[in-house]
Amino acid sequence: MPVKIPNTLPAVKVLTKENIFIMPENRAASQDIRPLKIAILNLMPDKETTETQLLRVLGNTSLQIDISLLYTASHSPRHTSKDYLKEFYHTFDQVKNEKYDGLIITGAPVENLPFEKVDYWKEICGIMDWANDNVYSTMYICWAAQAALYYHYGVKKYQLDEKMFGVFPHKVLKPNNKLMRGFDDIFYAPHSRHTEVRRSDILKNKQYIEILSESDESGVYIVASHDNRQIFVTGHSEYDSTTLDKQYKRDVAKGLPIAVPKNYYPENDPSKKPLVNWRCHANLLFANWLNYCVYQETPYDISMIHK
Repeated sequence: MPVKIPNTLPAVKVLTKENIFIMPENRAASQDIRPLKIAILNLMPDKETTETQLLRVLGNTSLQIDISLLYTASHSPRHTSKDYLKEFYHTFDQVKNEKYDGLIITGAPVENLPFEKVDYWKEICGIMDWANDNVYSTMYICWAAQAALYYHYGVKKYQLDEKMFGVFPHKVLKPNNKLMRGFDDIFYAPHSRHTEVRRSDILKNKQYIEILSESDESGVYIVASHDNRQIFVTGHSEYDSTTLDKQYKRDVAKGLPIAVPKNYYPENDPSKKPLVNWRCHANLLFANWLNYCVYQETPYDISMIHK
Protein backbone atom coordinates (compact mmCIF):
# COMPACT_ATOMS: atom_id res chain seq x y z
CA MET A 1 0.00 0.00 0.00
CA PRO A 2 1.36 3.41 -0.81
CA VAL A 3 1.18 5.24 2.51
CA LYS A 4 1.21 9.00 1.94
CA ILE A 5 3.12 10.73 4.72
CA PRO A 6 5.36 13.81 4.94
CA ASN A 7 8.69 13.29 3.20
CA THR A 8 10.61 14.38 6.31
CA LEU A 9 8.87 12.07 8.82
CA PRO A 10 11.62 9.87 10.39
CA ALA A 11 9.53 6.75 9.74
CA VAL A 12 10.13 7.20 6.00
CA LYS A 13 13.78 6.10 6.23
CA VAL A 14 12.96 3.08 8.38
CA LEU A 15 10.09 1.87 6.22
CA THR A 16 11.88 2.48 2.92
CA LYS A 17 14.78 0.36 4.17
CA GLU A 18 12.27 -2.41 4.98
CA ASN A 19 10.79 -2.27 1.46
CA ILE A 20 7.49 -0.80 2.66
CA PHE A 21 5.78 1.24 -0.09
CA ILE A 22 5.93 4.89 0.96
CA MET A 23 4.59 7.49 -1.45
CA PRO A 24 6.10 11.01 -1.46
CA GLU A 25 3.54 13.79 -1.17
CA ASN A 26 4.32 15.17 -4.64
CA ARG A 27 3.71 11.80 -6.32
CA ALA A 28 0.50 11.20 -4.42
CA ALA A 29 -0.80 14.61 -5.50
CA SER A 30 -0.37 13.63 -9.16
CA GLN A 31 -2.62 10.56 -8.94
CA ASP A 32 -6.25 11.03 -9.97
CA ILE A 33 -7.81 8.94 -7.21
CA ARG A 34 -9.23 9.64 -3.78
CA PRO A 35 -6.91 8.22 -1.13
CA LEU A 36 -8.38 6.87 2.08
CA LYS A 37 -8.14 9.43 4.84
CA ILE A 38 -6.87 7.64 7.95
CA ALA A 39 -6.19 9.42 11.24
CA ILE A 40 -3.99 7.94 13.96
CA LEU A 41 -4.51 9.26 17.49
CA ASN A 42 -1.18 8.34 19.04
CA LEU A 43 -1.41 8.11 22.83
CA MET A 44 1.97 6.45 23.37
CA PRO A 45 4.88 8.42 24.91
CA ASP A 46 7.36 7.37 22.20
CA LYS A 47 5.29 8.55 19.27
CA GLU A 48 7.94 7.93 16.61
CA THR A 49 8.18 4.22 17.44
CA THR A 50 4.40 3.72 17.53
CA GLU A 51 3.71 5.62 14.32
CA THR A 52 6.40 3.57 12.54
CA GLN A 53 4.85 0.31 13.74
CA LEU A 54 1.39 1.31 12.54
CA LEU A 55 2.58 2.69 9.21
CA ARG A 56 4.40 -0.59 8.61
CA VAL A 57 1.24 -2.69 8.90
CA LEU A 58 -0.85 -0.13 7.01
CA GLY A 59 1.54 -0.34 4.08
CA ASN A 60 0.64 -3.74 2.70
CA THR A 61 -2.27 -3.38 0.23
CA SER A 62 -2.78 -1.61 -3.08
CA LEU A 63 -4.82 1.24 -1.57
CA GLN A 64 -3.46 4.75 -1.23
CA ILE A 65 -3.73 6.20 2.26
CA ASP A 66 -3.45 9.79 3.41
CA ILE A 67 -2.30 9.71 7.05
CA SER A 68 -3.05 12.37 9.68
CA LEU A 69 -1.19 12.01 12.98
CA LEU A 70 -3.03 13.32 16.06
CA TYR A 71 -2.18 13.85 19.72
CA THR A 72 -4.15 14.98 22.75
CA ALA A 73 -3.97 18.67 23.57
CA SER A 74 -4.87 18.00 27.22
CA HIS A 75 -1.68 15.99 27.85
CA SER A 76 1.93 17.00 27.25
CA PRO A 77 4.02 14.04 25.98
CA ARG A 78 7.25 13.59 27.92
CA HIS A 79 9.19 11.66 25.28
CA THR A 80 8.30 13.60 22.13
CA SER A 81 9.51 17.14 21.54
CA LYS A 82 7.15 20.04 20.89
CA ASP A 83 8.98 20.71 17.62
CA TYR A 84 8.28 17.14 16.45
CA LEU A 85 4.60 17.46 17.33
CA LYS A 86 4.36 20.84 15.65
CA GLU A 87 5.89 19.50 12.43
CA PHE A 88 4.06 16.19 12.08
CA TYR A 89 1.01 16.16 14.38
CA HIS A 90 -2.33 17.90 14.79
CA THR A 91 -4.59 18.34 17.80
CA PHE A 92 -8.19 17.25 17.63
CA ASP A 93 -9.36 20.86 17.47
CA GLN A 94 -7.39 21.27 14.25
CA VAL A 95 -9.17 18.38 12.50
CA LYS A 96 -12.59 18.18 14.16
CA ASN A 97 -14.29 19.63 11.09
CA GLU A 98 -12.82 16.94 8.84
CA LYS A 99 -14.27 13.57 7.83
CA TYR A 100 -12.13 10.41 7.85
CA ASP A 101 -12.55 6.99 6.32
CA GLY A 102 -10.78 5.40 9.26
CA LEU A 103 -9.35 6.22 12.68
CA ILE A 104 -6.88 4.28 14.83
CA ILE A 105 -6.56 5.08 18.53
CA THR A 106 -3.50 3.50 20.12
CA GLY A 107 -2.85 2.04 23.52
CA ALA A 108 -1.51 4.16 26.37
CA PRO A 109 0.53 3.43 29.53
CA VAL A 110 -2.32 4.47 31.86
CA GLU A 111 -4.17 1.19 32.29
CA ASN A 112 -3.63 1.03 36.06
CA LEU A 113 -5.61 4.24 36.48
CA PRO A 114 -9.42 4.34 36.51
CA PHE A 115 -10.55 5.71 33.16
CA GLU A 116 -11.95 8.88 34.71
CA LYS A 117 -8.60 9.62 36.41
CA VAL A 118 -6.69 9.77 33.10
CA ASP A 119 -5.91 13.45 32.50
CA TYR A 120 -7.12 13.36 28.89
CA TRP A 121 -10.20 11.20 29.51
CA LYS A 122 -12.66 14.00 28.77
CA GLU A 123 -10.89 14.75 25.49
CA ILE A 124 -10.83 11.06 24.50
CA CYS A 125 -14.56 10.77 25.18
CA GLY A 126 -15.18 13.78 22.96
CA ILE A 127 -13.10 12.23 20.18
CA MET A 128 -14.98 8.92 20.46
CA ASP A 129 -18.29 10.76 20.20
CA TRP A 130 -17.02 12.75 17.21
CA ALA A 131 -15.86 9.53 15.50
CA ASN A 132 -19.42 8.18 15.50
CA ASP A 133 -20.47 10.87 13.01
CA ASN A 134 -17.22 11.74 11.25
CA VAL A 135 -15.30 8.46 10.84
CA TYR A 136 -16.55 5.41 8.99
CA SER A 137 -14.62 2.74 10.95
CA THR A 138 -12.49 3.13 14.09
CA MET A 139 -9.92 0.64 15.38
CA TYR A 140 -9.15 0.84 19.09
CA ILE A 141 -5.94 -0.85 20.29
CA CYS A 142 -5.14 -2.22 23.78
CA TRP A 143 -5.98 0.46 26.39
CA ALA A 144 -8.04 2.35 23.82
CA ALA A 145 -10.04 -0.84 23.17
CA GLN A 146 -10.80 -1.17 26.86
CA ALA A 147 -11.61 2.54 27.12
CA ALA A 148 -13.99 2.46 24.16
CA LEU A 149 -15.76 -0.70 25.33
CA TYR A 150 -16.24 0.95 28.71
CA TYR A 151 -17.40 4.28 27.31
CA HIS A 152 -19.74 2.94 24.62
CA TYR A 153 -21.02 -0.26 26.27
CA GLY A 154 -20.20 -0.12 29.98
CA VAL A 155 -17.75 -3.04 29.75
CA LYS A 156 -15.47 -2.91 32.79
CA LYS A 157 -11.76 -3.58 32.91
CA TYR A 158 -10.24 -5.82 35.59
CA GLN A 159 -6.80 -5.78 37.15
CA LEU A 160 -4.75 -8.90 36.45
CA ASP A 161 -2.74 -10.64 39.16
CA GLU A 162 0.19 -10.82 36.75
CA LYS A 163 0.89 -8.85 33.58
CA MET A 164 -0.38 -10.50 30.40
CA PHE A 165 2.95 -10.48 28.63
CA GLY A 166 4.05 -12.51 25.64
CA VAL A 167 2.82 -13.95 22.35
CA PHE A 168 -0.29 -16.10 22.60
CA PRO A 169 -2.25 -18.41 20.30
CA HIS A 170 -5.74 -17.23 19.37
CA LYS A 171 -8.69 -18.90 17.72
CA VAL A 172 -11.14 -17.46 15.23
CA LEU A 173 -14.73 -17.54 16.54
CA LYS A 174 -16.45 -15.82 13.61
CA PRO A 175 -14.74 -17.04 10.41
CA ASN A 176 -17.49 -15.53 8.24
CA ASN A 177 -16.85 -12.03 9.52
CA LYS A 178 -15.03 -10.10 6.78
CA LEU A 179 -12.42 -8.83 9.22
CA MET A 180 -11.31 -12.44 9.79
CA ARG A 181 -11.06 -13.44 6.11
CA GLY A 182 -7.91 -15.46 5.43
CA PHE A 183 -7.07 -16.03 9.10
CA ASP A 184 -5.78 -19.43 10.16
CA ASP A 185 -7.85 -21.32 12.71
CA ILE A 186 -5.05 -20.66 15.22
CA PHE A 187 -2.85 -17.57 14.94
CA TYR A 188 -0.52 -15.63 17.23
CA ALA A 189 -0.50 -12.08 18.58
CA PRO A 190 1.48 -10.20 21.26
CA HIS A 191 -0.06 -8.85 24.46
CA SER A 192 1.41 -6.47 27.01
CA ARG A 193 -1.12 -5.29 29.59
CA HIS A 194 -2.03 -5.33 33.28
CA THR A 195 -5.82 -5.33 32.81
CA GLU A 196 -8.44 -7.25 30.87
CA VAL A 197 -12.02 -7.18 29.67
CA ARG A 198 -14.12 -10.28 30.21
CA ARG A 199 -16.14 -12.35 27.80
CA SER A 200 -19.18 -12.41 30.12
CA ASP A 201 -19.42 -8.60 30.12
CA ILE A 202 -19.15 -8.39 26.34
CA LEU A 203 -21.85 -11.02 25.88
CA LYS A 204 -24.22 -8.76 27.82
CA ASN A 205 -23.96 -6.43 24.82
CA LYS A 206 -24.35 -9.07 22.12
CA GLN A 207 -27.07 -7.06 20.39
CA TYR A 208 -24.37 -4.48 19.53
CA ILE A 209 -20.97 -6.21 19.56
CA GLU A 210 -19.50 -9.68 19.16
CA ILE A 211 -16.23 -11.46 19.93
CA LEU A 212 -14.39 -12.39 16.74
CA SER A 213 -11.30 -13.92 18.30
CA GLU A 214 -10.03 -14.97 21.71
CA SER A 215 -7.31 -16.97 23.43
CA ASP A 216 -7.63 -19.61 26.12
CA GLU A 217 -4.74 -17.94 27.94
CA SER A 218 -4.88 -14.23 27.12
CA GLY A 219 -8.66 -13.94 26.81
CA VAL A 220 -10.71 -11.72 24.53
CA TYR A 221 -8.68 -10.43 21.57
CA ILE A 222 -10.85 -8.91 18.81
CA VAL A 223 -14.35 -7.51 19.34
CA ALA A 224 -16.39 -5.71 16.69
CA SER A 225 -19.70 -3.95 16.35
CA HIS A 226 -22.07 -5.79 14.03
CA ASP A 227 -21.48 -3.25 11.27
CA ASN A 228 -17.67 -3.31 11.79
CA ARG A 229 -17.57 0.43 12.32
CA GLN A 230 -16.02 -0.16 15.73
CA ILE A 231 -13.12 -2.63 16.06
CA PHE A 232 -11.59 -3.36 19.46
CA VAL A 233 -8.20 -5.14 19.57
CA THR A 234 -6.87 -5.89 23.05
CA GLY A 235 -3.37 -6.91 21.95
CA HIS A 236 -0.57 -5.46 19.86
CA SER A 237 -0.31 -7.18 16.50
CA GLU A 238 1.54 -4.11 15.21
CA TYR A 239 4.52 -4.70 17.56
CA ASP A 240 8.05 -4.98 16.18
CA SER A 241 10.02 -8.17 16.69
CA THR A 242 11.97 -6.57 19.56
CA THR A 243 9.22 -4.57 21.33
CA LEU A 244 8.53 -7.13 24.06
CA ASP A 245 12.26 -7.68 24.47
CA LYS A 246 12.83 -3.98 25.07
CA GLN A 247 9.94 -3.80 27.54
CA TYR A 248 11.21 -6.82 29.45
CA LYS A 249 14.80 -5.58 29.69
CA ARG A 250 13.61 -2.08 30.63
CA ASP A 251 11.59 -3.43 33.55
CA VAL A 252 14.40 -5.75 34.66
CA ALA A 253 16.79 -2.79 34.66
CA LYS A 254 14.33 -0.85 36.84
CA GLY A 255 14.05 -3.76 39.27
CA LEU A 256 10.34 -4.19 38.56
CA PRO A 257 8.64 -7.56 39.03
CA ILE A 258 8.30 -8.84 35.47
CA ALA A 259 8.13 -12.39 34.11
CA VAL A 260 9.84 -13.44 30.90
CA PRO A 261 7.35 -12.86 28.05
CA LYS A 262 5.67 -16.15 27.20
CA ASN A 263 6.18 -17.96 23.89
CA TYR A 264 8.64 -15.32 22.75
CA TYR A 265 12.26 -16.28 23.27
CA PRO A 266 13.56 -19.64 22.02
CA GLU A 267 13.67 -22.01 25.00
CA ASN A 268 12.36 -19.12 27.12
CA ASP A 269 15.90 -17.70 27.15
CA PRO A 270 16.06 -13.85 27.05
CA SER A 271 19.63 -14.00 25.75
CA LYS A 272 18.36 -15.48 22.48
CA LYS A 273 16.86 -13.60 19.56
CA PRO A 274 13.03 -13.54 19.73
CA LEU A 275 11.04 -15.55 17.22
CA VAL A 276 8.44 -13.63 15.20
CA ASN A 277 5.28 -15.64 14.48
CA TRP A 278 2.63 -12.91 14.34
CA ARG A 279 3.67 -10.67 11.45
CA CYS A 280 1.55 -12.29 8.70
CA HIS A 281 -1.64 -12.07 10.70
CA ALA A 282 -0.83 -8.53 11.78
CA ASN A 283 -0.62 -7.49 8.14
CA LEU A 284 -3.80 -9.43 7.36
CA LEU A 285 -5.74 -7.81 10.20
CA PHE A 286 -4.94 -4.27 9.09
CA ALA A 287 -5.34 -5.08 5.39
CA ASN A 288 -8.77 -6.61 6.04
CA TRP A 289 -9.82 -3.63 8.12
CA LEU A 290 -8.73 -1.16 5.44
CA ASN A 291 -10.26 -3.12 2.57
CA TYR A 292 -13.46 -4.64 3.94
CA CYS A 293 -14.38 -2.29 6.80
CA VAL A 294 -13.23 0.99 5.26
CA TYR A 295 -12.58 1.02 1.50
CA GLN A 296 -15.48 -1.24 0.47
CA GLU A 297 -17.98 0.53 2.73
CA THR A 298 -17.12 4.20 3.13
CA PRO A 299 -18.87 6.67 0.77
CA TYR A 300 -16.77 7.98 -2.11
CA ASP A 301 -18.09 11.40 -1.14
CA ILE A 302 -16.52 11.47 2.30
CA SER A 303 -18.82 14.27 3.41
CA MET A 304 -21.65 11.71 3.44
CA ILE A 305 -20.18 9.81 6.42
CA HIS A 306 -22.59 9.83 9.34
CA LYS A 307 -23.62 7.59 12.21
